[in-house]
Amino acid sequence: MSYSIEKVNKEEFPRVIEVWEASVRATHHFLSEEDITYFKPLILNEYLDMVELRSLKTPQGEIIGFLGVVERNLEMLFLHPDYHEKGLGSLMLRCALDEFGVDKVDVNEQNPNATAFYLKHGFEIIGRSELDPQGKPYPILHMRLNK
Repeated sequence: MSYSIEKVNKEEFPRVIEVWEASVRATHHFLSEEDITYFKPLILNEYLDMVELRSLKTPQGEIIGFLGVVERNLEMLFLHPDYHEKGLGSLMLRCALDEFGVDKVDVNEQNPNATAFYLKHGFEIIGRSELDPQGKPYPILHMRLNK
C-alpha cells in the first residue's frame, strides 16, 4: 500500500482529533477521562495551529496519523492504533527528520512504548521534568537525536 504524507487543512482538524483520541486511549493509559476532556479542545483549538502539521493518509485519503513540528522539535506524532506496528510511525518520523530537521522530542515517561520508539530511532534521553507543560503530574523525558 502507498501512504502519503500531506499538509493538513483546517477542515481536516476534526479527523486529526479523532486520530489523537484513539491513539491516546490506546497508549496513554495514565491519563484520566478528565485529562482527555481537558486536552482535546486545547489541541483542536490551539495546538494544531501552532505547529507545522502533516497527516499520514491511506491510499483512499483517510487520515490515520499526524505529526506536528515547531523549530526542529517534534511536538506531536500520533498514529491510529489500528495501524500500529506496521512501520508507519517510522515513516512519519522520517518525514519529520528529513523535511523539518527534527532533532528533539519530549515524551511522557509513562508511555514506555514511545520512549522505546525514539530510542530505537537514534534519540537519547537528555533530561526529565517532573511535570508536563500544563503543570500536570506527568513526568516528561526530554530527548535529542544522537548524531
